[in-house]
Amino acid sequence: MTSTRPTLLLVHGAWHRPAVWNRLRAELDVLGYQTRAVDLPTSGPDARGGMQDDAAAIRKEIAAIGSPVVVVAHSYAGIPVSEAATGLSEVEHLVYLAAYQLDRGESMFSFHGAPDPAETEGMFPLIADPRNSLYADLSDADAEAAISQLVDQRLQSFADRVAEPAWRSIQSTYIICANDQAIPVPLQEKMAGRATSVRRIESSHSPFLSRPAELAALLDEIVTNQG
Repeated sequence: MTSTRPTLLLVHGAWHRPAVWNRLRAELDVLGYQTRAVDLPTSGPDARGGMQDDAAAIRKEIAAIGSPVVVVAHSYAGIPVSEAATGLSEVEHLVYLAAYQLDRGESMFSFHGAPDPAETEGMFPLIADPRNSLYADLSDADAEAAISQLVDQRLQSFADRVAEPAWRSIQSTYIICANDQAIPVPLQEKMAGRATSVRRIESSHSPFLSRPAELAALLDEIVTNQG
């Protein structure tokens, strides 16, 4: 490990908590990486705020790490990561793991062609059939354990729009989860077209749980080659 190896900042998706990264963090530790995981305020038993609050939490973690940093965003987290990292010289690469790599003025609602909600207070319902949507390639026991850890998610986080996305000024890699049932592959491929480079992993939506060693090796390759 060299002194210039970046820290990996891991940012969880909707309805999740930072502990969802623990398996991947253990594998990255074996490879010699320092990691940190953000606790997004819009997800949790006391979920609050909106996407900008999540972006502020991400910026705070980046500042605490210093440089260099590679930010890994999963699913919803792509939105606040794109908002948070703009203009931050500490961030040398962005990784979108089956994540929403949105452009200027887009929200999750608008990207899916849905109208903005009239009211953004309250929670967004949990995705349908999380066993198959989020954890299709986990064992029943592991999927049940993962589902038991899911928490509330603020509606506002899905309605807030990106201002100036960081991927327009920072190199990025999109990792397509080829068997994803939460974000269909054609939608991932559409967003991947915005990234500097594209990789694939043969997993469902949550490879940090189902294929942590394989994902760690892929991230190591991305960091080493910067793409």
